[in-house]
Amino acid sequence: MKRFQVFIAAFAVCAVQTFAAQPLAAPLSPNHNFGNIAEKGGRVSCEFKVVNTGDKPLVFISATAACGCTKPKVPKQPVAPGDTAVVVVSYDPYGRPGEFNKTVTVKTNAKPSKLKLRITGTVIPGK
Repeated sequence: MKRFQVFIAAFAVCAVQTFAAQPLAAPLSPNHNFGNIAEKGGRVSCEFKVVNTGDKPLVFISATAACGCTKPKVPKQPVAPGDTAVVVVSYDPYGRPGEFNKTVTVKTNAKPSKLKLRITGTVIPGK
């Protein structure tokens, strides 16, 4: 009986360590405000820095935006624990005067698996 209890205790410790060993994605700032941008000025971009605060490599699986005016680009290589990655988000203001508020959803292998990044600003028409 005592061996069985030792086995269960050892199994529980291993299970907890395996579960705890995972990547963690922490954006330094999940929001970016472009301020005023010219409608005819072309696409604008910003960078979101994401730190892997976990103890396993962080892998970016996908990034999606709600519309075609916003395009995210995620790193293709895994991010080592403690390292920083850059997610680039661009926005096309042409034909979209006024305020905008767009969200990009980034999927990773971390728990939780989804990051929400937000861009905002105001498109000045005709400039």
